[in-house]
Amino acid sequence: MGFFDFYDDKIAIDLGTSNTLITHNGKIAINHPSIVAINRLSGKIIASGSEAISMRGKIHQNIKTLYPFKDGVIANFDAAEKMLSSFISMIPSKPLSLPTSYNMLIAIPCESTEVEMRAVKESAKRLKAKKVFLIPEPIAAAIGGGIDILQPKGNLIIDIGGGTTEIAVVSYGSIIRGKSLKIAGNTFNNDIINYVRDEFDLNIGESTAEELKITVGSAEYTKDSRQFSTAVQGRDLQTGLPKEVKISNKDIAKSLDKSLSIIEHYILEILSDTPPEISSDIYESGLYLTGGGSLLKGLDERFSRFTDLPVCLAENPLEAVVKGSETVLKDLGKYKCVLTERIKD
Repeated sequence: MGFFDFYDDKIAIDLGTSNTLITHNGKIAINHPSIVAINRLSGKIIASGSEAISMRGKIHQNIKTLYPFKDGVIANFDAAEKMLSSFISMIPSKPLSLPTSYNMLIAIPCESTEVEMRAVKESAKRLKAKKVFLIPEPIAAAIGGGIDILQPKGNLIIDIGGGTTEIAVVSYGSIIRGKSLKIAGNTFNNDIINYVRDEFDLNIGESTAEELKITVGSAEYTKDSRQFSTAVQGRDLQTGLPKEVKISNKDIAKSLDKSLSIIEHYILEILSDTPPEISSDIYESGLYLTGGGSLLKGLDERFSRFTDLPVCLAENPLEAVVKGSETVLKDLGKYKCVLTERIKD
């Protein structure tokens, strides 16, 4: 090991469509929305993360906010690199002002193409990355949740993020069956926006939809459910004036039912295509649910009723992927088999 190799930093990154989490040498150093505010004229980043999201929808025409990632992959390369560079610059620097190089491990959707994986690696290398490793998100989520994925035992992981829902059967360090759906948290927000527009003639924004999902969001509404509601403000589509209406958990459940039914369809498809020996493992262990979308009230109960299997909700679902990535980065020798190796440096 050379002198400067000793000072290499280790960074694990969960490049989420909605949020980006970064660990630095074992600790979560960055947890910010994956958004930037950019000057349209100069192309310069004005703000990123939490500061940028507070500006969304409230800035003049020379400034735009955008999400560099869409459906779990890079949609705007320049903005993605600028955002990640901004986040990395927020990580506390080392003493002695030594040159910094990073060993990075980045979690990616399980059905990423080679072109998408190459784009992630090349972008990372332009951000001082010395070595770049990739790991499928479902495997990282399983490890972050404490599952020993190196054992010959099947586990079904459902990771609902902002841009994608990852459904994967994992055994012995590999994905036996996997599906990456472009139906996730952001889709849920759009479902809510469309429902409120159609049912109440009210136009609301993404931030309001996200808040509704958190406060009165529900995966299902039955005759035994307790109804509760909250006031929401927006623009009346008929008059153009500000208006307030009451939105209930029943409304949110109705708005999300179609998207959740599609996810259930693919859960069933994955289970139906799983080898019998692994199916017996899943019957015992059930489903492992993680990601920010898993926080939707009653989602675990809905999936459990649909599959007739137990559902385990991760302790810290938002952090499972990045914590699993960090665990792998700490012991690459042990976890080498879980890395995506289709692209060579």
